[in-house]
Amino acid sequence: MREIRALLAPYGLITVSAGELDLPEPEETEDSYAGNARLKAVAAATASGHAALSDDSGIDVIALGGQPGIYAARWAEDEQGNRDFMRAMERVHRELGDSEDRSARFVCALCLALPDGSSTVYEGTCEGDIVWPPRGDKGFGYDPIFVLNGDTQTFGEIDQDEKHAKSHRAAAFTKFLADQFATSDGPDHC
Repeated sequence: MREIRALLAPYGLITVSAGELDLPEPEETEDSYAGNARLKAVAAATASGHAALSDDSGIDVIALGGQPGIYAARWAEDEQGNRDFMRAMERVHRELGDSEDRSARFVCALCLALPDGSSTVYEGTCEGDIVWPPRGDKGFGYDPIFVLNGDTQTFGEIDQDEKHAKSHRAAAFTKFLADQFATSDGPDHC
């Protein structure tokens, strides 16, 4: 939510989370980022009567067959459902073992849904490599073990404004904003 608010703030769009509206959170039952993003956005738009923008993001580690993928947050959960991303990063490291292929990509699918049930998905990715040990205390999730291609610092080490400019979420937002602002002074339904 922090990143979404930061990316939308320059456009004067006020964001309110589903949690702040006390909307029920649908179970993510789809098998893709786009499917889960659409499921969440349509549920929020239907329940609130307002346009809804949802995000489904994760990290695909190539040598792990794309895992954790859409299950990135679940990899961080313990038996009680509490999230500990150090635990998830350690699992990635452990499962990669001695693999020479350290390539990974962050993926973000944004979905804009309207109360009438229509929706559009915008996807963005950023390619890089997994490093160990984790570095940096900025960002969240898997940021401390991901170095974007062409960079030397992890997403956990760089300034968050810099991350907002080149992350998977930024790539998806660029597509979303280009579509929404292409023919007018701004989105007429966000």
